[in-house]
Amino acid sequence: MGRVVDVFKALADPTRRTILDELTDRDGQTLFELCARLVTNHGLASSRQAISQHLDILETAGLVETRREGRYKFHYINTSPLEPIVERWLGGSPKSASTQDAGGRLDGGRDSAEGD
Repeated sequence: MGRVVDVFKALADPTRRTILDELTDRDGQTLFELCARLVTNHGLASSRQAISQHLDILETAGLVETRREGRYKFHYINTSPLEPIVERWLGGSPKSASTQDAGGRLDGGRDSAEGD
């Protein structure tokens, strides 16, 4: 359960969500590349140190994985920590038709006045 808490904490910050968006668009970026794309595409002029700290939090949550190649460190998005969250609220069996109508209402679509 601690891992899910780390994921929510990591996703709570808009800068970290933007970093994940950038990694989704182009996976395997260095810190320098990420900083440049954040400025160019989003107007986020954070320092390299600040972005590095955000990446550390994302890595602790398991949302970012890294690979070293010589003096370069490449960052990759990892969506597997999101799977338990998706399973919890979006997985499982759908509500039965008898308790939920097409509009998602649990009363079968009846107005309260109909039952009175």
